[in-house]
Formats: sequence, structure tokens, C-alpha cells
Amino acid sequence: MRSVSGKEFAKILERHGWNLLRIVGSHHIYGKAGEVARLSVPIHGNQPLKIGLLRHLMKLAGLVETDLS
Repeated sequence: MRSVSGKEFAKILERHGWNLLRIVGSHHIYGKAGEVARLSVPIHGNQPLKIGLLRHLMKLAGLVETDLS
């Protein structure tokens, strides 16, 4: 799995229908109509997300590894 920064992952979420609900500090909170889950994406410059967090967020968002391209 390739490393992705918080900024990149936020753009990927937006392409898949997730909307930015609010920003709390350096965390961007995303939601999607019809979904109960809220995703908190840490955006710390261009630092890559840790692999465990990235997998967890992808699972909640219903994304697969090919969606990161």
C-alpha cells in the first residue's frame, strides 16, 4: 500500500462523495449522506498517514487500495 498524506486522502474522500463537515484543529471531519460514520482525517502538512490509520479510514469509507490512485 502506498503512503498517502492527510491532504491527499481528503481529496480522495471528496472525489468519492464525502463532504467536509467541520475542522477541529488539524483534523478535518468528513461525512456522507446515508452514512452513519464520520471520518476524522489528521492533516499535518504533507506527513504521510500511518498505515494502520489509513487502512482503518479506508475501511470506514468503503474504499479499496485501487481508489488511492
